[in-house]
Amino acid sequence: MPKTDVIIIGAGPSGLFAAFYVGMRDLTARIIDPMAEVGGQLSALYPDKFIYDIAGFPKIRAKELVRNLVEQVKPFDPIYTLEERAERLEPLDEGGFAVTTSSGRTYLSRAVIITAGVGAFEPRRIEAEGVARLEHKGLEYAVRDARAYAGKRLLIIGGGDSAVDWALTLKDLADQVTLIHRREAFRAHGATVNRLIAAAEAGELTILTPYELQAVLGEEWVREAVIVDKKTGATRNLDVDAVLVLTGYVSKLGPIAHWGLELEKNRIKVDTRMETNIPGVFAAGDITTYPGKIRLIAVGFGEAATAANHAAAFAHPRLRVDPGHSSDHPPEGRPSVARSSLDE
Repeated sequence: MPKTDVIIIGAGPSGLFAAFYVGMRDLTARIIDPMAEVGGQLSALYPDKFIYDIAGFPKIRAKELVRNLVEQVKPFDPIYTLEERAERLEPLDEGGFAVTTSSGRTYLSRAVIITAGVGAFEPRRIEAEGVARLEHKGLEYAVRDARAYAGKRLLIIGGGDSAVDWALTLKDLADQVTLIHRREAFRAHGATVNRLIAAAEAGELTILTPYELQAVLGEEWVREAVIVDKKTGATRNLDVDAVLVLTGYVSKLGPIAHWGLELEKNRIKVDTRMETNIPGVFAAGDITTYPGKIRLIAVGFGEAATAANHAAAFAHPRLRVDPGHSSDHPPEGRPSVARSSLDE
């Protein structure tokens, strides 16, 4: 069976950075993810959205951050096992672990790092006339390519960070943007909401609250939306070319819930080393919980570094946990880990 020093379950930002640090310790890594591309939610949900709280970057698009992370780990040649979901995690009598995926393949490692984000996630779908029929026909639950909305009359539904951020991002690209929310107050970051209100006052977009979607109309493509005022019951018809439903996501741990890990509210409990209740199994990123946890990409990077270095020391006890300074051992010019050691 194929074997690496560490298996990383999840190819989001925390997983990619964990793979980098595993490589910095001159160990081999396999990254397993059910998606067809790396990047996790950054690639799947908001690739063109700007992120403002990554250290050293005043702002960076999500897809550019993913590209940089892939470039950063490239010298260490990790194995990407994509479009395979990790189904089973089994400790081995002789030490190490076996991870079996949805493909039926089994991979071996000395240690495991789980960076599966929020787990298996899907959009929170809404029930309204025409929504199911017109999905992917002008109605979407995520932005795949912002350029697709150029010159369009766009209706955005939602009141959280994603809806507000995309309204601000697309207002200069689309012909017109209308944002509706079923409540008068938005759940997004206060500073972003202030920017949204200022944009509406400047005539750059339209905000309608408290409104919700009653129906979307069209044959082969969305052409009209019917919205209803929740206070008065009055309806309005909007001519639209596209509808974005950004009302959040429902996450499920999936098979991870049955691996014997100690959980709290569908999150994996970890200690200060980012180790779970199963020795040799570590976790980082949004999937983890501990007192004082803050769910930010920046925090996930720190957790990934901690998890990777402790996993390295677990996989090879001769190694110190402290990796030393990267400036003393830069990735450039270092030979890739020999694939012959992977037993493939």
